[in-house]
Amino acid sequence: MTATAEGHGVPLGMPQLPAPAYPDDVRARLEADAAQVVARYPDSRSALLPLLHLVQSEEGYVTPTGMRFCADVLGLTTAEVTAVATFYSMYRRRPSGDYQVGVCTNTLCAVLGGDAIFEALQEHLGVGNGETTEDGKVTLEHIECNAACDFAPVLMVNWEFFDNQTVESAKRLVDRLRAGEEVAPTRGAPLCDFKRTARILAGFPDERPGAVAAGGSAGPASLAGLKLAKGEEGPRSVVSPRHPDVPDQEEPASHPSSHDAPQQTSASDPEHPAGPTAEEGE
Repeated sequence: MTATAEGHGVPLGMPQLPAPAYPDDVRARLEADAAQVVARYPDSRSALLPLLHLVQSEEGYVTPTGMRFCADVLGLTTAEVTAVATFYSMYRRRPSGDYQVGVCTNTLCAVLGGDAIFEALQEHLGVGNGETTEDGKVTLEHIECNAACDFAPVLMVNWEFFDNQTVESAKRLVDRLRAGEEVAPTRGAPLCDFKRTARILAGFPDERPGAVAAGGSAGPASLAGLKLAKGEEGPRSVVSPRHPDVPDQEEPASHPSSHDAPQQTSASDPEHPAGPTAEEGE
C-alpha cells in the first residue's frame, strides 16, 4: 500500500508507515484480555473475530492500530486481518456514534414502513447512510433482515431490538438517545453504548444487574412452523399485536413506503425504456 496526496488520492510511490502501536498501558491491558480470548480456541487463528470486537471496544471502531495488534497477537499478517475486518459489516472502519441505529429496509420491514422510517431519520438527524450526528451520539444505517419479521418494522440499536416502529416513534427514540435518556429495548438486554456492546461481543461477561436474565425471543408467527413440526396445535393464522399502550409503539394509520406506490414498468407503461411487455401466456 502506498501513501496518497492529501485530498487527491494520487499515489506518491512511497509506502505507508506501519500503524502506530497502542500506548504501553493500553497494550498491556489488551494483551491480558486477548490471552483470555485466545485460550478459548484450539487454533489461535479462530480468535480473530472476537479480538476484532475487543479492539473495537477500545476506540469504537477497528483502527489500523487495532488490526496491527490482532496480527501481532495471532501471528498473522495485517493483510489477513484487514481482509476479515473489511468483510463483516459489524466491524466499523471509521469513528462512529455511541449508538448504532440500524433501520431494517429488507422486504417486509420496507413495505410496512422501514423505507419511510429510514428516510425520515436521515432528514431528522441531518445525516446520510453510515454517517454520525455532530454530537457523536448516533450513527444511522440501513441494514438487512434482523430475523424479526413478525415485529416489522424493526430498528436495532447496538444490536438490541426495537419492534413495531413508526416514523414518529423512531424519531422519539433517537431524540432520547441523543438526550442521554435511558431507553429500554423491546426485547433482550438493557441498552449500553457501542464500546461496551463490542466488549460483550468479544466474549466478556455482561456484569450489569439483570442483563443476562433479560429475555426475549421470536414472535408467535416465527414459532408457528416449529410448533407444527412438533405436532402441536396452534392457530391457523398468527398476527403479532401492536402495543398502542406503549408510547414508542403507537399503531399508525398506515405504513407509507416507496413500495406502496404503483411502479411504472415495461408491463404497465408502453413508453417505458424497456418497451411494452406482453402478459404471461400471450
